[in-house]
Amino acid sequence: MAEEEMVTSPDQHKPGPKKAARIGLLVVAVILLLMNFGNHRGHVEDLWLCGIAAGLIAILLVDWALRKNGLKRDS
Repeated sequence: MAEEEMVTSPDQHKPGPKKAARIGLLVVAVILLLMNFGNHRGHVEDLWLCGIAAGLIAILLVDWALRKNGLKRDS
């Protein structure tokens, strides 16, 4: 069977607002860390919240390092 081709318009290929995405990522990481202070008793939630926040911050740091070293353009 032949695969169908997706038809997309040129405006769907434009890059999004990268600075807003970075700020949003940082805000979400901070909110996840603030969620540790709650009325829960178990610490499994704490590990998940900290792990996800650390992963988001790691993504932000890798992106920053790649842009700083010229390996990724900020266009």
